[in-house]
Amino acid sequence: MGVTDEKAAWGRVDDDGTVYVRDGGAERAVGQYPDATPEEALAYYVRKYTELAGQVSLLEQRVAHTAPAADVATALARLTAAVDQANAVGDLDSLRARLSKLGGTIGEITEKQSAEAAEAVAKALADREEIVAEAERLAALDPAKIQWKQVTAQLDTLFQRWQQHQQTGPRIPKGQGNDLWKRFRDARARLEAERKAFFSELDGAHREARARKQRLAERAEALAPQGAAAIPAYRTLLDEWKAAGRAGKKADDALWARFKAAGDVLYGAKARSDAQEDEEFRGNLEQKLELLTEAETLLTVKDRQAARTRLADVQRRWDAIGKVPRDQVRVIEERIRKVETHVRKLEDDHWTRSNPEKQARSEGLAAQLTAAITRLEAERDAARAAGDARTAAQAEEAIAAQQSWLAAIGS
Repeated sequence: MGVTDEKAAWGRVDDDGTVYVRDGGAERAVGQYPDATPEEALAYYVRKYTELAGQVSLLEQRVAHTAPAADVATALARLTAAVDQANAVGDLDSLRARLSKLGGTIGEITEKQSAEAAEAVAKALADREEIVAEAERLAALDPAKIQWKQVTAQLDTLFQRWQQHQQTGPRIPKGQGNDLWKRFRDARARLEAERKAFFSELDGAHREARARKQRLAERAEALAPQGAAAIPAYRTLLDEWKAAGRAGKKADDALWARFKAAGDVLYGAKARSDAQEDEEFRGNLEQKLELLTEAETLLTVKDRQAARTRLADVQRRWDAIGKVPRDQVRVIEERIRKVETHVRKLEDDHWTRSNPEKQARSEGLAAQLTAAITRLEAERDAARAAGDARTAAQAEEAIAAQQSWLAAIGS
């Protein structure tokens, strides 16, 4: 027929256009291609073979890239059946051999993928157990100590992780999955119930505190006509305010602004009154400054009686002058106290020196020291007469020490 290329090694075309393939040592008809040349008819069925070979190559690539074993088995069965009775011209035996080789690897692929799947399921179960355990830990916290904003955010994050596991993670056994979900749902429900109870109680406490602070603000505002005289009453209200509890930030801020404004009215009246008094007391300040100049001359006086008499006169005139501006009270009081301290020290020193008990102790000690000095002088003189210079020197040192003590108690 003139067909001599490689295609002819696997098939031929007879005179009526029937195309045959050599398959497994035998020859079988695969079809006809009428009204065509033998080359065209043979090429048509060779293309069918090429398509089959391409499908086998694609399956080999899927196996190499660890496609799911079940999908590989399905594709292998379909291709095996297609090759067995393929109406195509080519080396069908080589395709069968390649498919058979793939069939031998399915068991290995299945075993490997089953192990990987089991490991993934185990990890997914462990991850969900971790999520559930954290939710249960949050649910076990003391409701009175929970920071609800933080705990609610943590629980939302755990729920998002759970949903992500469901969407992207492997399927886990239904029974285990249901048990874990039930635990998570129960923990979530407990926290939600406790949160609602907490905020319900908090709302009640806020309402009570708001009512108390409303009344306190009204009472504070009612003090305005009394001016500075009402400040002690306002301070009492302030103590009640501090004990009233929280009414919620917005309400607290608004009520505190009212309460403070009422206090500002009272303290403003006091400031104006103080300023007026300070102006009235300005002349008193000048008088007391002059008196201080006189009083401070006592700092150099040593005569206690004269100092005491003059200080008494100063103190009498000081009290008669009256008040001074508030910002000067501390300054002038410190100066007069310095003078008073000096005079008091003169009295204390005199008492220390004239104390009969101390004098008696001093006289007794002086007699003892005088006797010791006399005895030591005799020992010194005897040592000198005997030519004992060392003993004489020691006695002399002891005499000097005793004399210094005698001088100290006599001063």
